[in-house]
Amino acid sequence: MEVLRHFSHEHPLIFNEERSHESEVYCSACGELVLGPRFSCMDCGFHLDKNCAEAPDVMNHPFHRKHNLELKASSPYDDGSPLCGFCNNICWNFLYHCSCNLDFHIKCAFLSYKVLKNDFRDLQHLVPIISSECHSRELEKAQCFACQKSLLDSVYISPDYGFYLHKKCLELPLEINHPCHRHHSLFLQFNSDHLPCEICQESQHEGLVYCCSICKFVLHTGCVSPPPIIEDPSTHEHPFTRCLKNLSFNCDACGTLGNYVSYNCLTCSLMVHKKCITLPRFIKSIWHDHPISHNYFVVDNECTTHDCGFCHEDVNMESGSYYCSKCKFIIHVNCALQDARWYYKIESKDKVNAMSAVGALDPSFIVIKRTKIGEEIINAEIKHFSHQHNLVLSDEVKDRRYCDGCSQLILTSFYGCLECDFFLHKYCAKLPKKKQVISLYHQDPLSLIPHCIFKCALCRFMRSGFAYKCEVYMCNDHICVRCAEIHLPYISQGHKHPIHFYPQLNGLSCNACGGSTDGVSIYGCKTCSFAVHYQCILAPQIAWHKWDRHFLTLRYREDNDYSEYHCCDICEEKRSPNTWFYHCAICDNSAHLHCVLGDYPFIKRGRNFITNDHQHTLISVQKAHHPKCCKCGEPCFDLALECLEEECKYISHWRCNSNYKILWKDSKNLV
Repeated sequence: MEVLRHFSHEHPLIFNEERSHESEVYCSACGELVLGPRFSCMDCGFHLDKNCAEAPDVMNHPFHRKHNLELKASSPYDDGSPLCGFCNNICWNFLYHCSCNLDFHIKCAFLSYKVLKNDFRDLQHLVPIISSECHSRELEKAQCFACQKSLLDSVYISPDYGFYLHKKCLELPLEINHPCHRHHSLFLQFNSDHLPCEICQESQHEGLVYCCSICKFVLHTGCVSPPPIIEDPSTHEHPFTRCLKNLSFNCDACGTLGNYVSYNCLTCSLMVHKKCITLPRFIKSIWHDHPISHNYFVVDNECTTHDCGFCHEDVNMESGSYYCSKCKFIIHVNCALQDARWYYKIESKDKVNAMSAVGALDPSFIVIKRTKIGEEIINAEIKHFSHQHNLVLSDEVKDRRYCDGCSQLILTSFYGCLECDFFLHKYCAKLPKKKQVISLYHQDPLSLIPHCIFKCALCRFMRSGFAYKCEVYMCNDHICVRCAEIHLPYISQGHKHPIHFYPQLNGLSCNACGGSTDGVSIYGCKTCSFAVHYQCILAPQIAWHKWDRHFLTLRYREDNDYSEYHCCDICEEKRSPNTWFYHCAICDNSAHLHCVLGDYPFIKRGRNFITNDHQHTLISVQKAHHPKCCKCGEPCFDLALECLEEECKYISHWRCNSNYKILWKDSKNLV
């Protein structure tokens, strides 16, 4: 009787050559059904397939020459089970492990060792070669194990081992000498260090690459012999010729450093990366309103510096970039193409011209009457698509009127309805009915929708009034008019320099509210450490609060050094002299931003609503006294809905109605 002492089990394992007829037995090492000889501990129900039981404790794997692989009975990591570097599935059982964080199922380690090394040249005799034209739907997304490319562009082999190989990848030599790396040979290896290819500059995390582990030099299998000439008339009118030389160069297409292989256009004196030959000539980027075009250089007769529209670093005008000649907007090539969701390719210049005219062809109003004041002709009366009556231009600003477009105070001339309480800022009246919104993944023009209650997908504030709605995608995103019109960069009265949008900038404090900027979008200054949360930048310049009868002005710093002066006159808590606040110069009152604005600063007060759980019409209010909410019993400090019927004393918090269907009295546009 043969007995095995195995490191993975405390008891001796007895060899059994017979297949179990009583029940199915699974190998504790590989997890598969045992169909042949095995070693078993019958008391514990522990079984090892004979091949797994005899697996060496240490393996010198031909595709990982740097270190040996050690056999482990369980995951060596504290935070869960690793993925197999061969099949990309989780290693639940025994595995071979390297300190490089490279792991293999025990059977995947043997398969890649035996098949890919010992039987590599004989594999094509063991399995059929399949044409790329003969494939099933399941294989449409399958990839060649070696090069990680689609199976459908070449003939491939399909061994019964759960992986696939192109026929050309099956014939790859295990060791090569390459003119781009003349010091050492390159060996076919797993890319355990996740190094980028020195020719295409892209990283292939799975599959096989040619590698010199001494020099950390990697070439993709498909980049070993790049084509000598590449011609693509859609991106450049002349062919590019390969120069295979260990020579550093600055790519004329993207402006970044290149090594080893360049492609040259002798007619235009251009030297570019291989991947940059096919850069799209025109794209629509989420970081700009208009389509932008690729240029190998941009002429600037004004001799000014130009910052990238995304990273805000200087752009070398003598190298490639994407540029809008209309707005002088410029962005690094790699910044523009960093994320595939940030842009899409435009096929022709005619399409570019058509996209640039979006909005101008579909105005939001028609002019009923024009008036000449001095040398200026103004639109004195208009018919706006959002309202049933004509709107008349007025300079008479009185009381507290709020715009039905953006729900903000009206402080300058505006368009108003003579038959009902409907008002629009001049600016809001001119908003286009179609608009492409900066920084939004949805690149199709959004449609302007009136009379909405919604949460803006960008600033996350609850809003009432106009919204730009995505009608092409089924996402139901609504964007407020302020976010739709915000400019990059942004000019703030609270800072002397232009401030730029950063999707994330950690380690700073918001100059407006004092909170951390970690993990959130901000506007920041590249010259100094000034930073403001995206939501804080939307604070209105002029606001009103029931605690003061005058309008309040946004202030950016406290001029008074007396420490006891720095308190909020609403909540009576301490106020930092270094953050923004609202101030009444007449009453000398000051208050925190949130104490003035509350949780719903962009819901228009005085608007009528109906709800499913109250029979009368309600109006949005913010009471000077604080009646108790009929729903939760708490005082109504912020926005509330109050019944218009004199006999009915119903009032409730706005937030207490958020789970109910709230409708405009005259509209069905609700989010």
